[in-house]
Amino acid sequence: MNALGYDNSYRRLPDRFYAPVTPAGVSAPRLIAFNRQLAKDLGLDPQALESQAASLFSGNSLAPDSQPIALAYAGHQFGNFVPQLGDGRALLLGEVVNPEGRRYDIQLKGSGPTPFSRRGDGRAALGPVLREYIVSEAMHAMGIPTTRSLAAVSTGESVFREDMLPGAILTRVASSHIRIGTFQFFAARRDTDAIRILLDHVIERHAPEIAGATVPALALLETVIRRQAFLVARWMQVGFIHGVMNTDNMTVSGETIDYGPCAFLDDYDPAKVFSSIDHGGRYAFANQPVIAQWNLARLAETLLPLINDDTQSAIAAATDAIEAFPQQFEQFWQEGMRAKLGLSQDRPGDGELIEDLFQVMHRSSADFTLTFRRLTDAAADSNTLTQVRKLFRSPADFDTWAARWQERLQQDLQSVSERVSAMRTVNPVYIPRNHMVERAIRDANGGDFALFETLQRLLLRPFEEQAGMAGFEEPPRPEERVLQTFCGT
Repeated sequence: MNALGYDNSYRRLPDRFYAPVTPAGVSAPRLIAFNRQLAKDLGLDPQALESQAASLFSGNSLAPDSQPIALAYAGHQFGNFVPQLGDGRALLLGEVVNPEGRRYDIQLKGSGPTPFSRRGDGRAALGPVLREYIVSEAMHAMGIPTTRSLAAVSTGESVFREDMLPGAILTRVASSHIRIGTFQFFAARRDTDAIRILLDHVIERHAPEIAGATVPALALLETVIRRQAFLVARWMQVGFIHGVMNTDNMTVSGETIDYGPCAFLDDYDPAKVFSSIDHGGRYAFANQPVIAQWNLARLAETLLPLINDDTQSAIAAATDAIEAFPQQFEQFWQEGMRAKLGLSQDRPGDGELIEDLFQVMHRSSADFTLTFRRLTDAAADSNTLTQVRKLFRSPADFDTWAARWQERLQQDLQSVSERVSAMRTVNPVYIPRNHMVERAIRDANGGDFALFETLQRLLLRPFEEQAGMAGFEEPPRPEERVLQTFCGT
């Protein structure tokens, strides 16, 4: 194992793809968290790396092979196109190749200004760093494609947002940081050669199986569509709201990226919005599939010159691909929801059964996570249905639905033990409850990291009941409810 050895394939692309950056450095770096298991999975030496982590992951020192760069990209932000965004407070230290031959970016987030900072300070406050660390690792533990968190370092310096806050830097790991907005950056400049170079790079890195496709650009579009349909379905199956689904926050790798004002549903509400900057509800919970399709259409536009020289033919082919998204999303959604309800086969009426449960949950403001976990218990012992009923303000509505569900379970071919075992792998006991995350951030801003560390340990095993942790599965009391979350930039 190496302590840290980089390759830099993105740096080998033309220089208009990025800007070289030197990290600004900080006055008093201190390691807050280090993900030893992730380091090991990356083929790194955890012990050697941890001893250097405060310096390496604050930007105060660089590994010998590091060639830091800030990536260029554009993007639609809340529907408005911005032709130049880029890494304004992040930089790519380099790429590591793990023992299985998979390549991963190592990125600092909050490491200081770059040529793309647009008058920003390039820094990150401690709170957003801890939120991303907690939530990204929890998402990984739930099996949802995501960027990861390798380390968090406090800087010993303050950043000003609405108040003075302690500063921190996150070390993020991703299959890559190539976004829909990366393609948009070059399309806005009519730089078709750059789009072709980027296309070849993405296919080599993320979709080598389509390298021999007749129309590689169309094959990549179809691949990204399918990945995003799967990803958004998985988000929604755990009640996750991303909060800022701009095109510069969607990766072509199909990983969740940029945990800004993200949050999880407590009581089920399809129109729920937490983000303080989403005034119109564009990125509300139930809107996420529609927005994903809209974003993918923007990717399709950038690829038109490479799909077909005839514009109308290119538009027709791209439109067919984009119009397949709803069906693909619905397929992944139905598959995931059947699993959550303990149904191993697809039968007529399952879609209505799923939708009717959500309607009953909405009318009764039932807690999203607890409903499905207690249904898991009820699948093992129908006597525990009384515990599910308690979540509903109108238990009679739930009783009507539950009778249909139990009848449907009797038609399924799984044994009870197989069913319950399967349900326990998809219905988490613990999620990053918004009020717990906010409390951990408040405590950490005051110098107390105990709750942050507890959440880290707890959420490594979200599907297992853990002794002494009953309070962490409960929804917030009324006075604890989080009404808004903030981006942190």
